[in-house]
This record gives sequence, C-alpha cells and structure tokens, in this order.
Amino acid sequence: MHYSFFSLLRNAMTGHRGWTPAWRDAEPKSTYDAVIVGGGGHGLATAYYLAKEHGITNIAVLEKGWVGGGNIGRNTTIIRSNYLLAGNIPFYELSMKLWESLEQSLNYNAMVSQRGVMNLYHSDGQRDAYARRGNAMRLHGVDADLLDREQVHAMLPFLNFDDARFPIQGGLLQKRGGTARHDAVAWGYARGASDRGVDIVQNCEVTGFIIENGRVAGVETTRGQIRAKKVAISVAGNSSRVAALAGLRLPIESHVLQAFVSEGIKPLIPNVVTFGAGHFYISQSDKGGLVFGGDLDGYKSYAQRGNLPTVKDVCEGGVALMPLIGRLRILRNWGGIMDMTADGSPIIDKTPVDGLYLNAGWCYGGFKAVPAAGLCFAHLIARDEPHSAAAAFRLDRFARGAVIDEKGQGPQPNLH
Repeated sequence: MHYSFFSLLRNAMTGHRGWTPAWRDAEPKSTYDAVIVGGGGHGLATAYYLAKEHGITNIAVLEKGWVGGGNIGRNTTIIRSNYLLAGNIPFYELSMKLWESLEQSLNYNAMVSQRGVMNLYHSDGQRDAYARRGNAMRLHGVDADLLDREQVHAMLPFLNFDDARFPIQGGLLQKRGGTARHDAVAWGYARGASDRGVDIVQNCEVTGFIIENGRVAGVETTRGQIRAKKVAISVAGNSSRVAALAGLRLPIESHVLQAFVSEGIKPLIPNVVTFGAGHFYISQSDKGGLVFGGDLDGYKSYAQRGNLPTVKDVCEGGVALMPLIGRLRILRNWGGIMDMTADGSPIIDKTPVDGLYLNAGWCYGGFKAVPAAGLCFAHLIARDEPHSAAAAFRLDRFARGAVIDEKGQGPQPNLH
C-alpha cells in the first residue's frame, strides 16, 4: 500500500479497516541467494538496498526476536555527520544525505527532524579542537558553524551560563543534524524491503554456520537449516558471539550504554545539545520527554540494562549543564549492547571465511549510520568490493596499524 493523503482520506472514510500490515512476517525458505543475520536497522537497511540498488531480492533477514527489539530501539535517536577524520566524515555525510531523503525513498514517516546538533566547548583548547573539526567538516562539504558564548546563549538561554563549574564558552553547530524516530526507521526499512520481495523472518535465532570447503553455505537456526550463497552478519552488540559460531574472533568488546527519558514538559530544548566538559547529550522528543545519555557503564556485558553509578554520573552531567532538569522525574531507562572496537570506528568488510560478510563495531555511531551502513554493506555483498565511503572500515586495519581513532583514546575499546 502506498501511503499518501489520499490513502489516509480513503481509509478514514471506511473506518480505517483497509490498512494492511506494513511488512510480511515471512516463513523461512530452505535456500536464498543471501541471508542477513540481524533484523535491526542495519540488517533491514542492507536488505532494502540490496533489493533497490542491486536487484537482489531472494534474501532473508533473520531476527532472533522481533523487528525493532534490539539496539535500533535502544538509543537516543541522534543523527549527525560532525566527525573529524577523513575515514569517517565521507561515510557519515553520506548517511546524513540519505537521512534527508529517507522518508521520500521509503514512503514512510521516520520523523526525521533536522533541528541541529550543538557541541558545547568550555576551554580555549576545546575551542581550538572544535575549530579544527569544523574546518575538516567544511573541507568535505559538511556544514559547520563555530559559535561564541553570546551566540550560544541566544539559542540556549536555559543552560547554566552564570555560575557553572565548567563555564560555557561557545559551541560547534551542525544545523543539518538532529533526530529521527528509531523504531519508525526499522519499520520503514522493513516495509521497503518486504515490498521488494525480501523475507523478514522473526523469532529465528542463528545457532551456527554451515561451512563447506572453507566457504559459508548457510546457517543453522532455531527454525531449521537455511542454505545461502552469501551470509552477512549485522547483529550490533552480539557480533562477537555470532562471529564465534563461524570460528572468528573479533577485535571487539561488548559494553552497556544506558539512555533515559524524563516526564513530558513543554517545548524547551530546540536542538540536540552535548556537554563538552562531560559525556552528556540531550534532546527533547515530540512527546515532550527529555531524552539523554552519557558514557558506557565501563564493564563488559551482554545485558540490556545498566547499573546505578552510571545513572548518577549521567544525571550529574545533566544538572551541571542545565540545573533546571534536576526537578524532573526520570520515567524510564534502558540499555543497549555496544560493540566497541579498539579505535572507536566500525567494521564493514569480508571475513576470512569465503562468502561471510561482517558489519560490526559501531560503538556510539550505530543509529546515525543506519542508511549509509546499509547502502555500503549491500554494495560489499553484491559486488565483493568495498563502497568508496566505507573503504577505510577494513577488518585488518588493526593489524596494519591503519586505525581510525576519532577520539584519540588509544587501543582501549571501553574508552571509545
């Protein structure tokens, strides 16, 4: 069904009884051209672009739970391309451009809101670092504006400018950044892929890989054996566990990242704001709740929940930046499993097992990367060569010393 004003009007006149399911909940077939393990944002986007850009439609997306139940529904919905290093900027800018046309491409309201992303700075050294970042962005054709204290105050007067422990001196603004509705992104890609013939199979966990003569030949699942010419892994924080089923050890650690939402209030925060003196970021949802988060919990875990010390740390950062939120109640919090690489940048590459492909290691960048990750991963699977925008995200870069250390934290995954 094509969504439009006329379809809405037509269904309104008939009591909304004519709507059909957004995608087919398919039964798995015995054989496919390609199987994608993981029905989150990246897996669904990969299937969509394989069908749309490369004409490969005999595909199954296997999800162990339900569509949207993993990290795609467990994040703070921020989209941006304000990166520094040459290996990252072209990729995330490609993603940003895809976000800008996503709703028209999918014929689905993903609630993309380009409200702007403001990164605050609190020292001369941080100002210089942001100036460098802004210049790097502009050299790649990405919008960036370095603002002083007065310009930030005019935009965000509710922040603590008067007696802050870390006084706000200015900020780096990307006006094209913003937010998108995370679950709607998953549903939109699922619908787009399903409409092009892709089978989306829920409640189907992969328990092993079929490898014959050094080449992948399919997967073992809780719903039986499924054979395929190519298999792609796109399972976010479970990348290490799934890859281990194929005998692979990845340069990844899994950590918990918590996010929070407050009770709803009247419109207050016009864009996304990040605290430069601590790891804290916040925006306001369409329901009025303040959505915010901070650092990893700091220990390796596969649990989708966090512990209280990090809750305290995140709330301290929020109150230091804008004391007024200290009066709000937190309605709920949740945790996502982050697959953290040694340099803080992702992996999109073929594995040593012929016919087995990997999309992993997204650290904090998974949600904002959904469109470009899907497009580039689909390109790799279809053509067996990396997309130009993701050419730096090779699996062997750690052995070659070609790391993309965006944060400059060294080879410790938990610090990225």
